[in-house]
Amino acid sequence: MKKQTLLGTAILSLMLMLSGCQSAYYSAMEKVGVHKRDILIDRVEETKDSQQESQEEFQSALERLTTLINFDGGELQDAYNQLNDDYESSLAAANEVSSNINKVEDVADALFDEWSDELEQYKSASLKRQSSKKLAATQRQFSQLLRSMRSAESKMEPVLSSLQDNVLYLKHNLNAQAVAAIKGEFTNLKRDIQLLMNDMNKSIEDSNKFIEQMNTTG
Repeated sequence: MKKQTLLGTAILSLMLMLSGCQSAYYSAMEKVGVHKRDILIDRVEETKDSQQESQEEFQSALERLTTLINFDGGELQDAYNQLNDDYESSLAAANEVSSNINKVEDVADALFDEWSDELEQYKSASLKRQSSKKLAATQRQFSQLLRSMRSAESKMEPVLSSLQDNVLYLKHNLNAQAVAAIKGEFTNLKRDIQLLMNDMNKSIEDSNKFIEQMNTTG
């Protein structure tokens, strides 16, 4: 029990430290004229770019598998190495997407907290009301964007798991039977990748809309 308490305290301390680092970063950026709103737009752009990159990596892996299941002689070791490279690249791209989404959510939370606190500084009831409505509208649009991003993110795990299974199976069974077994799993993987692509496209579209809205009302 004591160990669990110490672990919980350590995790909490780490979270507070990381939160403090982010706060210090935002403060430092604000001093040079870069506000949380600007950082949020940049991070949404970065997330969109990383999603597009991950689409390319997953598509490359799918094409590699398509070639593999039509394997007609040659060196299976080379085929395994290439597929493994595609899996590792897809995994790295997926991790980058998740990291960027977390960064987007962090700065959005900080921006909305600050915006909400600053509403109390208004002396004009009319301006306060307008700013409050604008905050609510921005929060609604961001919530939709974040749901879209997280939905696409959740579709990556099944694809990565399937790719890893295929890579591992091929690694330990470098023969025609292994290729036949992978072929049996191909339809489901192809479907999962298509679902991922669709969700990624929706998230990218929502990102563009959010960026446009932030730039228009800035």
